[in-house]
Amino acid sequence: MLPRISFQRLAIGAIHRGAAARFSRSYSVALARDAFLEPVQGHPSIACLSLNRPKTKNAISMNMLKELRESLEEAASDNSISVLILRSTAPGAFCAGADLSERRTMTMAQVNKFLTNLRSTFSLLENLPMPTIAAIDGPALGGGLEMALSCDIRVAGRDATKIGLPEARLGIIPGAGGTQRAARILGLPRAKALIFTGKMLTAEEAKEWDVVDFLAEPSTTAYDRALALAQEMTNSAPLALRAAKLSISRAFDLPLESGLDFERACYAPLLKTKDRDEALEAFREKRKAIFRGE
Repeated sequence: MLPRISFQRLAIGAIHRGAAARFSRSYSVALARDAFLEPVQGHPSIACLSLNRPKTKNAISMNMLKELRESLEEAASDNSISVLILRSTAPGAFCAGADLSERRTMTMAQVNKFLTNLRSTFSLLENLPMPTIAAIDGPALGGGLEMALSCDIRVAGRDATKIGLPEARLGIIPGAGGTQRAARILGLPRAKALIFTGKMLTAEEAKEWDVVDFLAEPSTTAYDRALALAQEMTNSAPLALRAAKLSISRAFDLPLESGLDFERACYAPLLKTKDRDEALEAFREKRKAIFRGE
């Protein structure tokens, strides 16, 4: 028997209905936030989750973590987003990890609460229904790299020269899922080497280590490459993207036969969608399909 999958987990509604009114906050208000969700001009089904603490290289403060979580919750419930790009508003920066200046003023209880919230927020990022891409244009250290590892795909700019998990050099270990996600993504030997040594990788080394999946072309940014990749993804039906992510994400959790059953359960609802009918009609008419997320 196939596992039961609620079609509501896959259905996202019409992509273009009300896209202009997607975000309730004005752009000027959003820019005052440490993290905010914003549309990509000219691409109504692509959104950016922007990190916006340039003076600290996007070090994660308690307020930034709060606003990051709010933005993720907004994205999770926004049925018009097909692909989400995580990026920095600050040139030459991605995320420097936890705000150590703020950390020094925190009590042990506050530190424990912060770590719990950080871990659950990164899990929320990892479990977003749509594909996510981290655009690493600058250092991604500690919690910054842990955040990127929570995305489906990572793209690094050629100038990103500090990518790593240096926590052991500071007397701690990655505490927001870094040990677990690094092991799953890199394999045990490389995850151990990266964390035990606290090694800082260049963009090219990060690609060799499988920490990042793509490099930006020379004289371009990681965001440029991430946007091009997102545009490629939007050629696929949005319901299919979400179903594929849901199925792939369980690949290492289930025995093969159970995984195949789960894949079938994710596949079956798509056969009844309007987008599936549109794809077949477009193929017959030798034209590009126009998907609406229905």
